[in-house]
Amino acid sequence: MAFRDVTIKLISHVYWHRKVEFMLEEDEYPCWTIFAVEDGRFFYRVGEQKGEAEFGDFVICPPHTVFQRKTLEPLSFHFLQFVWIPEPSLGNEAFWKGKLTINDTDRLSSNYRYLRQLPGWDEESTLHKQHMVNDFLRLVKMEQDRKDDPSTEVDLLMEKARRYMTEYAYASLSLFDLAVTLGLTPVQFTRKFRRAFGQTPSEFLNEMRLTRARHLLEGSTLTLDAIAEKCGFENGFYLSRVFTQKMGMAPSIYRSRHRV
Repeated sequence: MAFRDVTIKLISHVYWHRKVEFMLEEDEYPCWTIFAVEDGRFFYRVGEQKGEAEFGDFVICPPHTVFQRKTLEPLSFHFLQFVWIPEPSLGNEAFWKGKLTINDTDRLSSNYRYLRQLPGWDEESTLHKQHMVNDFLRLVKMEQDRKDDPSTEVDLLMEKARRYMTEYAYASLSLFDLAVTLGLTPVQFTRKFRRAFGQTPSEFLNEMRLTRARHLLEGSTLTLDAIAEKCGFENGFYLSRVFTQKMGMAPSIYRSRHRV
């Protein structure tokens, strides 16, 4: 399953700090659920899978599946519930069940910090939270794909570039200046980034920006120029051109089709 083929719609997010024990040692949920551990450890069983989870681990439970758990140390974690858009196929669903681990702990810690700082469920915060969860899942899939390919080596310089682009994606970010900072020509940067992640830096950047633009079109009444400013595009005209090219429809049509 290519991750670009799916995304999630976040339903709820609760952060628990140093929880000593769970109120219920088992539960079932009507939607997909993630326990994302920041600190401490807990035992889990999801279907036939069981084990322990700690920082860097996510335990994902599909809908209507018994989720058993018990704290082993005071537990700080993010409780997240979501739905897939669209739902993964039966074969791919198995991948997203049980414990998954992210090795890029720097990026993970940064995302956790942003999640804790986002207040409540206002429109802007919800969109940011949803982006963070999508980023978690993307990291899991990318790392797994690279692990399954023994010919793939970690390019630490490109990892650094990706983290920087993720952090400043919605600001005025010059890929030319970034390449120079990395000690590369723009052509070298593009080739190394594509080799590491399967897409060019501009494709990666536009994908992040368009994802945010889609969420703002779906969940806000902001003008196209205002959305462009929040997503790192020069103006609404340029956003419209890129959006139409990649999505196959104008932003106005996309918005009309995704309003409830």
